[in-house]
Amino acid sequence: MTHGNHVPIAIIGAGLGGLTAARVLRVHGIEAAVFEAEASAAARTQGGMLDIHEENGQRALRSAGLHDAFRNLVHAGGQAMRLVGPDGTVRVSREDDGAGGRPEVDRGDLRDLLLGSLPDGTIRWGAKATGARGLGGGRHEVTFADGSAVTTDLLIGADGAWSRIRPLVSSARPAYTGMSFVETDLLDADTRHPRAAALIGGGFFLCPGPGRGFLAHRETDGSLHVYTAVKADEGWLDTIDFGDTAAAKAAVLAGFEGWDEGLRGLIADADGPLTPRRIHALPVGHRWDRVPGVTLLGDAAHLMSPFAGEGANLAMYDGATLAEAIAAHPDTESALTAYESALFPRSASSAAESAANLDTMFSEDGLAEMTAFFSAAPVTT
Repeated sequence: MTHGNHVPIAIIGAGLGGLTAARVLRVHGIEAAVFEAEASAAARTQGGMLDIHEENGQRALRSAGLHDAFRNLVHAGGQAMRLVGPDGTVRVSREDDGAGGRPEVDRGDLRDLLLGSLPDGTIRWGAKATGARGLGGGRHEVTFADGSAVTTDLLIGADGAWSRIRPLVSSARPAYTGMSFVETDLLDADTRHPRAAALIGGGFFLCPGPGRGFLAHRETDGSLHVYTAVKADEGWLDTIDFGDTAAAKAAVLAGFEGWDEGLRGLIADADGPLTPRRIHALPVGHRWDRVPGVTLLGDAAHLMSPFAGEGANLAMYDGATLAEAIAAHPDTESALTAYESALFPRSASSAAESAANLDTMFSEDGLAEMTAFFSAAPVTT
């Protein structure tokens, strides 16, 4: 696979998209090297639940030959959903009857499945990309924080929101969407937090109000993972001392005066520290001119807010379709042209949906619109 410091295909980033690309390439007999900044697969927890959609995420897993194994990871009951108003009144509630097309899975379990499908040595851990430059003829060099470098004939930027590969093709930078999250966890919820467990139910939970609200999931370990969403200036989170958990809880709760006490308890009763997160997005319709020997996938290509529920699904689908294009075309440039010609309209559509949903969900009429939507449509969490 490698010759000195040269690899034919270099994938920067071992997230779901990069791993899917590497796996589907391998299914087609093509080897790639994956470079990941984290020190190991266990360097950090991988986030919460994901709903994997039939039309993209599951299609990618079928291309990877991993769909049957994925089904074994599905969180039974995870497609349940509940929509609640700020007063605590349940507006829509659905149980998981097993017939939905968007089963829930733990992100860490899904990543482990992909990692386990690749041969030892495919991933170079602790390789934090610091920059990349063109060498001519479609070849590129990537440099890493440890001073090493690698050259490649095909460079794939799967390195997320703040991609070091994106500047090779685009000057676009993620911009703040106007939405900030504060994440909390309630552990062993049925025993330790029965009120919150009963409120959230068995799967996805949504409580939108004007300018703020809650999104939550029941995790496979019995915990509740909660996202408190607040429309705020970009500097709002900087005004809160997250090193002082009690003070941070009080500061966030100040925006929820008059809300149901059970909802306020998703913050007040949380276990451990609160985690602040600003939500950024690339411009809707982000695209670039064809640059020989390099392309992007996932958040590096089309970072969007989470309100279309498509980020992980699109990243995996990008990875699979890119790998299939490479396998199907006689040369790299025709493969990348084919891949990007489908990527751009697909991602633009999802990004527009995400931006519109953010505005709708937390508008004055957001609760009524979400109630009408979920009352009329299948669950699309």
